[in-house]
Amino acid sequence: MAEVVRMPKMSDTMTEGVLAKWHKKVGDKVKSGDLVAEVETDKATMDFESFQEGTILYIGVEEGKAVPVDAIIAVLGKEGEDFKSLLTETPAASAAPAAKAEKPAETIAATPTPTAPVATAAPVAVASTDARIKASPLAKKIAQEKGINLNQIAGSAENGRITKKDVENFKGGASMPAFVGVEKYTEVPVSQMRKTIAKRLSESLFTAPHFYLKMNIEMSNAIEARKIINDVAPVKISFNDLVLKAVALSLKQHPKVNSSWLGDKIRYNEHVNIGVAVAVEDGLLVPVVRFADGKALSQISSEVKTFAQKAKDKKLQPADWEGSTFTISNLGMFGIDDFTAIINPPDACILAVGGIQEEPIVKNGMVVPGNVMKVTLSCDHRVVDGATGAAFLQTLKQYLEEPMRMLLQANNI
Repeated sequence: MAEVVRMPKMSDTMTEGVLAKWHKKVGDKVKSGDLVAEVETDKATMDFESFQEGTILYIGVEEGKAVPVDAIIAVLGKEGEDFKSLLTETPAASAAPAAKAEKPAETIAATPTPTAPVATAAPVAVASTDARIKASPLAKKIAQEKGINLNQIAGSAENGRITKKDVENFKGGASMPAFVGVEKYTEVPVSQMRKTIAKRLSESLFTAPHFYLKMNIEMSNAIEARKIINDVAPVKISFNDLVLKAVALSLKQHPKVNSSWLGDKIRYNEHVNIGVAVAVEDGLLVPVVRFADGKALSQISSEVKTFAQKAKDKKLQPADWEGSTFTISNLGMFGIDDFTAIINPPDACILAVGGIQEEPIVKNGMVVPGNVMKVTLSCDHRVVDGATGAAFLQTLKQYLEEPMRMLLQANNI
C-alpha cells in the first residue's frame, strides 16, 4: 500500500524546512541508506536518507521551496498503484507539486510514515578527516564516536556510499578508543528568594539606565592602618569594614549619590544606611548597617559579622534588609579583581569592590610596588550624573589612600 512521506521535524524549533536539493526523481528506486534529498532547517542543511527500499512515485515539492513540518513531500508505493487519493485526503499544505509521475511505477516499498525516508541528525557540512569519503553525515558522526576509520568500510549504498547501517555493522577494529558520554542534569524548583532576586534585579537593570565609573585605589596605607587598628580595636577590622566606613563618610559629602529614585520624585537622604551584599546558599541578601557614618569601625565590624551569621542561619528579618540608601558588593575575598554590580532599587548607586592586588604603580615619578583595589560605581542616570559619581569616587579614594582622614574623626575606631 502506498504511503506518503512527510517533512519531518529535524530540530526542536523547526516549523518548516526548505527542500534544498532532490537526489532522486520520480521513478527512481531507493535502497536503504540512499540519500534522497537535502533539507535546510532553521539550524543546518541536513541529509534526508531512506531506511527502506522502494520506488518514488510522486515528488510534491520543488527545490528551493519551503515546506511546513508534516506536509507531504513525496509518495512511495508499488508499481501502478493509484496514490492520488492520498493527496486528496491529506493535501500537501502549501507544497506545490513539482513533478507528476513520469512513467508507470515499477516497484513499490510499502513504507509506514514513521519509517519512510527520515532525516539524519548531522549537518551536511561536517568537519572530518574522512571528508573525501562518500558517507552520510550520520555515518561519519557515528564512525568518529566509535573511533572507526571510514577507509576500512565498504559502502553498500549508491556509488559505494557509506551509510549508518554500514558503520554499525562494521566488525573491524577501531583506530582509537571509543568514548561514550551520558548527558545528565538536575532540575530544582526556583526558590522564593531566587524569584525575588530575579524580579527586583531584572526590573532594576532594564528600567534604570545604568552607567559605570571605575577607579583604582592604592591601599598600601590602608593595609598599614588596619594592622595598627587591629592592635587596639575590640574586634578585628576587615578591609570591607574600612571601605564601608569610607563610603559612609563620602556619602555625607555627596548627598546626591546617597539618593533614591521614587518614580515621580527623587529622595535625597540625609541619613546613611549602607546595604552590605551577603551571599547565602539560595542567593543574595542585603542587610543594612544603619547610620554608618556615625558608627565606629568596631561597631560596623560587629554588625556585619552578626548579619553574616544571621544570614547563614536564615534568621534575618525584613527589618534587617529594608531601608538602604546605598549598597556595597564586595567580591574581593573570592579572588575577583574587577566587576560591575546591578543597582539595588530604590538606591541610585551600588559600589562593586574587587580584591587588593600587588602591582607596580608610579609614585613621585618612580615605579614602585603597590597594592591596588579596583572599584566600580554603578549609577542610575535618572538620579546621578557622571560628574557627581566621579566626585564621590575621588573623595572615597582620598579616605582609603589616606585613612588618617577618617580615623581622626570622633568614634571611628
